[in-house]
Amino acid sequence: MGTLSSQKIRLIVGFSAALLVSLGGNFLYTYSKTASLAQEHPVQQEITLAASLENVLLPSATGSKQKIAQASAPYKVIDEAQDYKFSVNPSQIFSPGKLPTTKVNFNQADLLTVLINTRKYYQDYSKQDPSISRTGLLAAQGVTVQDVLKTLDFMIVVLGEDIGNNRETRLQDPNFINENFRVIKWTPHNPRKPEQKKLRLTKYAVFTHPGSRKKTSNYNVPIYSLKDNLAVDKFYTKYTKQDVLSGIYEPGGKEFGKVEPLAYLDRNGLEDALMEGTVLINFTDGTQKFFNVDRNNEMPYVKGLGGRSQKRYWYFRQVDAIKGYGYKIDAKISIKPGVTFAGDVLNIGLGRVIVIESTKGGRKQLQMAVIADTGGAFLPNLYQLDFLSGIFQNKKEFQQYANKLPEYVTPYILVKK
Repeated sequence: MGTLSSQKIRLIVGFSAALLVSLGGNFLYTYSKTASLAQEHPVQQEITLAASLENVLLPSATGSKQKIAQASAPYKVIDEAQDYKFSVNPSQIFSPGKLPTTKVNFNQADLLTVLINTRKYYQDYSKQDPSISRTGLLAAQGVTVQDVLKTLDFMIVVLGEDIGNNRETRLQDPNFINENFRVIKWTPHNPRKPEQKKLRLTKYAVFTHPGSRKKTSNYNVPIYSLKDNLAVDKFYTKYTKQDVLSGIYEPGGKEFGKVEPLAYLDRNGLEDALMEGTVLINFTDGTQKFFNVDRNNEMPYVKGLGGRSQKRYWYFRQVDAIKGYGYKIDAKISIKPGVTFAGDVLNIGLGRVIVIESTKGGRKQLQMAVIADTGGAFLPNLYQLDFLSGIFQNKKEFQQYANKLPEYVTPYILVKK
């Protein structure tokens, strides 16, 4: 098992920095700059971090053997508050598998972006966010956090080389994947529907909505941002969504001045923003900005309850891209449609690379994406993934696209051998 050379480390770090700064058209420039390096340093059969880097990136790596030894016992599934919910037998959920010999679909540049951004989240925030160092259910398969990072590192290098050499990536070849990765089949566990044998694939999106920076007759429902200096005592956790919409933060309301209105939408726009987590607002002045959920009122999301009746309420921040998982707004992972899943980051895990198998017209189809987002509906959730489908003008356009995607799939988790 080789270690990452200093030149390879510089390649990955430089490539990562460039892509994090440039998430759009500058990809091509980045690829051209890395192409020559990619040719000089072909991908190694085994890629691990140098010991010095491993200490920085994996402060909780010690004790991993103990976690694996404990994994044979029933796994205790936890919820968003990290409280125990129920126990499962890991061997009934994960088992060795193999991808069928069908090309794996994904956008190369977008997948590389999400892989790099997720890997960088581990690098930058492992100490601040210990939840991502949980081995979770995959410990029963002997999968450690180091294995997850090795998987991300290997894929980043392979994609970097293949894109730099202007060729179809080897990660789309099921034979290459079966040879270089452990393929772990995921059998869903749904306590409410024990007969469910395939994983449910739901879809989410970013919607564009017209809005105004000032309250108008058409756009009169605000989205708010918390003021950090006033939010220390968590006053906002006392109020439901219905309380907020009653006007407590507006002039004359009992909490006026404690939050900042960022924009005004209609009610449908607000509900879409709260449900999807991100909204792209087309302002009446001709500008366009992304807004992402920041902190909520710590009231649980109730499965099966209609959106307008939910008590949970989110406060927003303006952001520069679609954002996924992160322990705070400034740390959230920038994600891309088509290569991102929202899932259970506490029990399945952040950064797990998943290939889903479905059948269309009698032919098998494979799609690869990364768990780089989450939500209240997924903590816990061992039977569902949410696929980030794209940016849409309205729900009709989104539904037309979503209807082309499978409703139930067979998922496989990839782990570098």
